[in-house]
Amino acid sequence: MADRRLREVARWVALAAAVAALVVFVVAQRQSVDVSYGRSPSPPAGVTEGSAGELSDATVPSVEQMTAMVRAAEVVRLPGSVARWDEGRVRAAMGAEPMRILVAPPGLDEAERDRVRDVKDATIRVIGTQVTGGAYQATGDSLDDWRAEFAAGDVTNLLVTLIAGLREQPSPADVDRLRWREPTAAELAVVAAQLRRTGLYTAPGATLTRVPRQEAFPGGDALYVALPRQSPEAPLLRYGPALTRLFPGRPIVELHGDWIEYHGPDAGDFAEVTAAGFYAQFGDRLGRYAYPQANVLGAYLGRVTDVRYAGLFDRPLPYRPADPLRVALPLLPWLFVACAGAFFALSVRSLLRPLRRPRSRPEPGLPARLAGLTALAVEMSALTDRRSEAALTRGITALTAARSAFDDDLPDPHVRNLLAGAEADLDEAARLLPYPGYRPADYLRERLT
Repeated sequence: MADRRLREVARWVALAAAVAALVVFVVAQRQSVDVSYGRSPSPPAGVTEGSAGELSDATVPSVEQMTAMVRAAEVVRLPGSVARWDEGRVRAAMGAEPMRILVAPPGLDEAERDRVRDVKDATIRVIGTQVTGGAYQATGDSLDDWRAEFAAGDVTNLLVTLIAGLREQPSPADVDRLRWREPTAAELAVVAAQLRRTGLYTAPGATLTRVPRQEAFPGGDALYVALPRQSPEAPLLRYGPALTRLFPGRPIVELHGDWIEYHGPDAGDFAEVTAAGFYAQFGDRLGRYAYPQANVLGAYLGRVTDVRYAGLFDRPLPYRPADPLRVALPLLPWLFVACAGAFFALSVRSLLRPLRRPRSRPEPGLPARLAGLTALAVEMSALTDRRSEAALTRGITALTAARSAFDDDLPDPHVRNLLAGAEADLDEAARLLPYPGYRPADYLRERLT
């Protein structure tokens, strides 16, 4: 009995261990995508709109007021709007049938964005730099598109592409109308002096006041220049190439509004891969919201860190301690198989037992016969002498074996054979006693009646 209990305990322990291994392995496979500017590469569990400073103080009029404004003018720019475009190229794309465009500022909450979308008379709606019309939304798909949109608010290519989609025409080729200029000696001297003192230069109109903590560039020797969004009508000022010559070997990160450029060591493919991955993922949110530059920079530096962790471009990798869970994960399936196998092996006896015992209850009369012979053996043990002692001992031994077989649910024929042997031994002992009535046949008949 003790062995059977031990097997039962071991069986259920093996099953519990298998289930635990399976649960841990399955839970560890969960994957999720979170967007949290300024906290990459370790975002929190969720992001609530407005929790990252992306909403501005801008508001929009009522739907009725905006509808009246759109009916009165082909292009309506609400206060705070930032989108700009080449009017000649957009008008040429429209052709003889002009479209009405409603331009709203970035950083609107969901309710205000819904009001803009409810203006049915507007063919095209621009919220921030997000361009939509009908069932379409035009999005950038190249570094030139993203640079124009986020550095200067230029949505010319997006508008022309959307108009072609609404007219069911082929999309025209993109045109990059941004022009760049290097700083003058006086402009460069002011920026360089500030970078030598603090490592950060923020131009008037920019919002970057601090550099988020990050692991993007080891040694902490990166320099940061923050500029506001500039107009696409004039050449945009770019400090990166000049600062690279002035500070050789040091990473230079330059912000133009929401557009971020990297200059310095390995600036070629490294900068393009980082920028393409960042704006492909976050470009849609950056277009319609008004994130502070610190949050945008924090997310960009997180992407740089991710690229470095990937071991690309021979950049030095930051130290990352081993994760015990990820080390153990490959072993969990094998642990589950071993525990499940142990549970199955320990369950074989229980699984096969019903096949050996077709009955669900003992045959009628078998328990009564066992009880009667046991009572007879007890009474005879007080009357036995030397002549009958051996036969009684054999009978009691056979009865004990029958009792164990019955308790272990062994087949009835086996129990019956053991009882027959016990009855024969008790009958032999009873014939040697000087007292009548102790032969098993007489004793059982009298007991049952």
